[in-house]
Amino acid sequence: MGILFDPEKFAQSVSRRAFLKQSAYGLGGLALGTLLDSAAQAAPPTGGTPGVIQPLHFPARAKRIIHLCMAGGPAQMESFDNKPVLRKLDGQPFPASLTQGQQLAQLQGAALKARGAFTEFQKWGKSGQEISMLFPHIGSIADEICIVRSMVTEQINHDPAQAFMNSGSIVKGRPSMGSWLLYGLGTATDSLPGFVVLVSQGKGGGVQPVSARQWASGFLPGKTQGVQFQTRGDAVHYVGSPEGVCQSTQRLVVEEIQRLNGMLAGERVDPEIQTRVAQYELAFKMQASVPELTDLSKESPAVLEAYGVKTPGDGTFASNCLLARRLAERGVRFIQLYHRAWDHHADIAKNMPIAAGETDKASAALILDLKQRGLLEDTLVLWGGEFGRTPMGQGTGRDHHINAFSLFMAGGGIKPGITYGATDEFSYRSVENVVSMHDLHATMLHLCGIDHERFTVKYQGLDARLTGVEPARVVTDILA
Repeated sequence: MGILFDPEKFAQSVSRRAFLKQSAYGLGGLALGTLLDSAAQAAPPTGGTPGVIQPLHFPARAKRIIHLCMAGGPAQMESFDNKPVLRKLDGQPFPASLTQGQQLAQLQGAALKARGAFTEFQKWGKSGQEISMLFPHIGSIADEICIVRSMVTEQINHDPAQAFMNSGSIVKGRPSMGSWLLYGLGTATDSLPGFVVLVSQGKGGGVQPVSARQWASGFLPGKTQGVQFQTRGDAVHYVGSPEGVCQSTQRLVVEEIQRLNGMLAGERVDPEIQTRVAQYELAFKMQASVPELTDLSKESPAVLEAYGVKTPGDGTFASNCLLARRLAERGVRFIQLYHRAWDHHADIAKNMPIAAGETDKASAALILDLKQRGLLEDTLVLWGGEFGRTPMGQGTGRDHHINAFSLFMAGGGIKPGITYGATDEFSYRSVENVVSMHDLHATMLHLCGIDHERFTVKYQGLDARLTGVEPARVVTDILA
């Protein structure tokens, strides 16, 4: 089940006659003909399947990644980038020299006025990192995290910016970073998907839609795509056996389907056949693993309180963070949590505290819980949005901003208790140790033992990679 396909054999099998014969099965599979560029691997060990990077390019510091995605883009000047000068300038015309000729979203052509932060900052921990009072729990773990204040991105609207954050490209059909990681490292469990997505929605304003293409596998094998778990009710639809169908009967059905798929695989080389085989087997095993995973009744009241979980499995970000820890314990490679609450074009002083309150406690609890269980040292936690917000006001809120924003990381080989990079005095532009999305991707892959420049897949005649064609760097200054 873990044998990788030879792309040359796959390409050779699609002759003109074979094409005409097999076109009834659909043309979609033909696009996969150039996706694999590695030799066949040995049978996978029990408990997972190998990736294509064997051996790893260098020792891995992180075995898994948990991405806490604040969908909509939190305002950096109300979270991790204190700007006293901007606060003093509040309500006054914003310097035109900074914005002239610059790309703006909804503020293009409008009269621009400075908007200072509505919240105060405090220095936290021995490291003295400045963090907004909206995030007291994250502030309490300041010595565990690395804040990057000098992020930049290329896309100014939500869906393309999220696609760029996830795949390094705005072109549809490109693999997400979770799929890249799964393809490179393989899975560490055979009873759960290697890439799981959880989505929660805030109670205030700023709710931003998130499309399923953000966790798509693109031109990589279908088995590397993210699997969205429902956050209310059954995590996976139809996870239980139908009434009157016993496990032994279902096992026979799965084995017969596998036999038929094996016959089809003998006729032609197609990676998606193996994906189908693997997913039938995984679905059968998930009938036992998923109910146990999502049963939070065994968690102590102290743990539920630490995360801020009031009703386990209620679909909140807090419940999802606790579920993320359980997924990490069980070998899931990439776990992505989207919290849809941060698109604050209006009423930011009202809605951002709500969003912060929904995420602050659980985010800090997850990091502390991972550390207490010995998982943080090889789990990379990433917290942030697809872009930032403007230091200019938009009515009672802030517009999208790509020239400067903040995020933080913890664990998995990241140096704790430091702040990296800086913006100008208005938080309009990153000016010191600028970090691009491709730099972030390169650093994440590096921590997982992968050289981003050598991690390529042939696609449409080109060597495609997560970090794109422009130069990208590993941010070595933030590595422990």
